[in-house]
Amino acid sequence: MKTALGFLVAFAIGIVCRLADVPLPAPPVLIGALLVATMTVGYAVTDRFMARRAGVQRALSGKPTGDVAAPRDKAP
Repeated sequence: MKTALGFLVAFAIGIVCRLADVPLPAPPVLIGALLVATMTVGYAVTDRFMARRAGVQRALSGKPTGDVAAPRDKAP
């Protein structure tokens, strides 16, 4: 569903830009378009990979107050 909505929004932006005679917000050459596509794929793959990893440092992350669950050793 998200993919179909993405295509619909992309086509709508393209149509509006064409009718308003505004340059498209995309690179006009193939290598630029491939760069945008690979960045998008890389972001999606990284997002899926990171979501499946265990949060091993979760206990040491700061809470909204900045406190941590396990205090770290302080250097003298």
